[in-house]
Amino acid sequence: MRVFDSGTSAAFAARDGLAAHRLVWITARNRSSGLLETLGLWSGEDDLAVTIGGQARTYTGAGALLEAEPVTAGAGLEVRTYRLRLAAVAPEVEDLAKGYETRFAPVEIHRALFDPASRALLAEPHRVFSGFINGLDFGTAEPGGLGTCTLELVSETRVLTRRLASKKSDESQQRRSGDRFRRYGNISGVVPVYWGELRVEAPADPAPGGSSVPDRREPTK
Repeated sequence: MRVFDSGTSAAFAARDGLAAHRLVWITARNRSSGLLETLGLWSGEDDLAVTIGGQARTYTGAGALLEAEPVTAGAGLEVRTYRLRLAAVAPEVEDLAKGYETRFAPVEIHRALFDPASRALLAEPHRVFSGFINGLDFGTAEPGGLGTCTLELVSETRVLTRRLASKKSDESQQRRSGDRFRRYGNISGVVPVYWGELRVEAPADPAPGGSSVPDRREPTK
């Protein structure tokens, strides 16, 4: 159950109506500089400056965020998928699609509540979704139509489905200044190891008609 601050709770109890907006915060790597950069979009008209979790953020409005599917909460480890429709004509959206590595880029969605009369923000926006970008479709608009950019988002539980990267081979280990720690990793578990015993090898080719000598193991003294 979500716990709201006193001001928001009082606004709910007054039943005078509230104006709710979605705030989308994306952290992606710039393809040119290799640095992580952030982009904020929201469903309002003008740019919005707000502090969330002690971090000052600026969200771009002017219709960049066209539509967002309802976010539902639930218990369990199910990977939840949501879609955001952005205006492809917005320069921030075009820059995101073409200039940043968006695959698995972290995304946060907050809900901001405003007083419908004064348009004042009631309290710090509360988070309703945290996850990653799973896919991006930057569509081409038809003549006279409105181009859209669709983001497919997945919840944080998506990380539980990732496979481990293959980084433990001898070849990859040698890249660390010629480290040969995993030189015999491919035969690990195949070669027998005797602890506290004497190992007696049997002849490889027993004489015809004879019997092979068993592999005797005698306790060490």
